[in-house]
Amino acid sequence: MEWTKKGRIFNPQNSDSWISNYAALPVCDLIDDSILRIYFSDRDEQGRSVPTFIEVDPTKPEKIRNIHSEPILELGALGTFDDSGIMPSSIVDDGTRKLLYYIGWNPQVTVSYRLSIGLAVSYDGGITFEKISEGPVADRANSEPYFNTAPFVMKDEGQWKMWYVSCTGWEVINEWPEPYYNVKYAVSNDGISWKKTGITCIGYDDFTDAVGKPVVYKEDGIYKMFYSYRNAVNYREDPAKSYRLGYAESEDGVCWTRKDEQMGMSFSDSGWDSIMQEYCSTYVFQGKRYLVYNGNGFGETGFGYAILTQ
Repeated sequence: MEWTKKGRIFNPQNSDSWISNYAALPVCDLIDDSILRIYFSDRDEQGRSVPTFIEVDPTKPEKIRNIHSEPILELGALGTFDDSGIMPSSIVDDGTRKLLYYIGWNPQVTVSYRLSIGLAVSYDGGITFEKISEGPVADRANSEPYFNTAPFVMKDEGQWKMWYVSCTGWEVINEWPEPYYNVKYAVSNDGISWKKTGITCIGYDDFTDAVGKPVVYKEDGIYKMFYSYRNAVNYREDPAKSYRLGYAESEDGVCWTRKDEQMGMSFSDSGWDSIMQEYCSTYVFQGKRYLVYNGNGFGETGFGYAILTQ
């Protein structure tokens, strides 16, 4: 693969809207030939993630047509899994409704945070959403005792399929607890009740200590996945250790072969994506594949895009 980077779509630091801190985890939803909706999360004055969206031109997403005026979901009730943050992760069309799978945040004491997977439904084309419950649809359990997060969901061959991030443990590094996580696989009959298979789709290697936010699509009968991966040491500041985008293929969506060398994306020499690239989303419009992704600072510098040219 070879991508042509086209620059930033949205910079929250330069926005004239109520969005002023972050634009993290972009999730693309192609509405029609004139509108691409990109869901993402800002942070409020208390540092809590709140989801919203912008609408852009699909061919030139830097042309912003609309910035939504408010969050699309409210934080959960005190003590629930999403009372301290909500971030979009995957959106699925299901008949007349849209299902938004999202990340719920809770701060912790011994480690930094706990994450779970929530679900909200829209009946007006993705403008407003309501949660299906106050609890998560996927959470830590006896087989996965740390956290579940960042799902990608697809309806495929009569079944709902989820590729999600599963934490396998924490380690104190430079006097700070750092999480290790990989990508696992779950299935469902209705998109709500999920059966975890325990299968690791994308795991660790000599460099990789964390694999983030998978995005899956099928092309010519092959499952293809983009994700971000990083080391556990100094990944916030050191581009040699930080998040970069990876690529894998599978014949069945379960057993995957990493082909990171084929991803074809590199850090810019300077600017908003010169230290890290992560949390991507993808769509196809007029025969071209687009990749929308975060850069430095986990969304603090906003998100930009690239077009697949080969």
